[in-house]
Amino acid sequence: MTKRLVERGVNVRVGSRSGKPPFDWEDSSTWADAFTGVQSAYLMYYPEVEWPGASDAIATVAGLAVDAGVQRLVLLSARNQDEAVRCEDAVTALPVEWTIVAPASFNQNFDEGVFLEPLRQGVLALPAGDNADPFVDANDIADVVVAALTEEGHVGQRYELTGPRLWTFAEGVAEIAKATGRELRYEPITRQQFADAIVDDGAPRAFADPLATLISEFFDGRNSSLADGVERALGRKPRDFADWVAEIARTGVWNAA
Repeated sequence: MTKRLVERGVNVRVGSRSGKPPFDWEDSSTWADAFTGVQSAYLMYYPEVEWPGASDAIATVAGLAVDAGVQRLVLLSARNQDEAVRCEDAVTALPVEWTIVAPASFNQNFDEGVFLEPLRQGVLALPAGDNADPFVDANDIADVVVAALTEEGHVGQRYELTGPRLWTFAEGVAEIAKATGRELRYEPITRQQFADAIVDDGAPRAFADPLATLISEFFDGRNSSLADGVERALGRKPRDFADWVAEIARTGVWNAA
């Protein structure tokens, strides 16, 4: 994202704990100063926009941004999630140019996120049943966000971003197995089993339970549909999950641990 903006000649300030000035979602004292002198801002809540309490933080931060003179806000939201809708409402109610970007599950969850280590071990177990999801490439998301921040024609738009096809997790894992030549499988488990496994790996229960609920709700079938946000925003088709898998497999990231 930052690289794309810099290549367009945009002066970029990264909002992070080590930034100057620093920005930390867990420290509200850092929020206001981060927007001084900023014209456009991209809001991406940590840990997830669906997380309990996210809308309160988004409402406060977005308000501070507008008070500081920010003219355009782009919010990373989510599809069909109640807390995400409240975050969107908090932004769209402000006197500011806004764009909402609501993606499906990222391809990159499989090679950078929480799915990677289980795949290296050979089994991806999730509370997602046999429901399908139109996995989307994070690079497509980045292209849409950059366009919304720097171009005209995106103000007041809500873009749902998906890939071009629906994939069950069994099909997605099978695609990775085919590309790597490994024996991999997907195992559907309950929300409680997933939460307990996260705790067994060392995560606190206060983190594991909301994460398990978030994943089980996101993949309960409510998002098993395609959307045209990438094409509307960029004028091109989104990247297919299979093409992405074929490229990433060559890096060896999914080799056995």
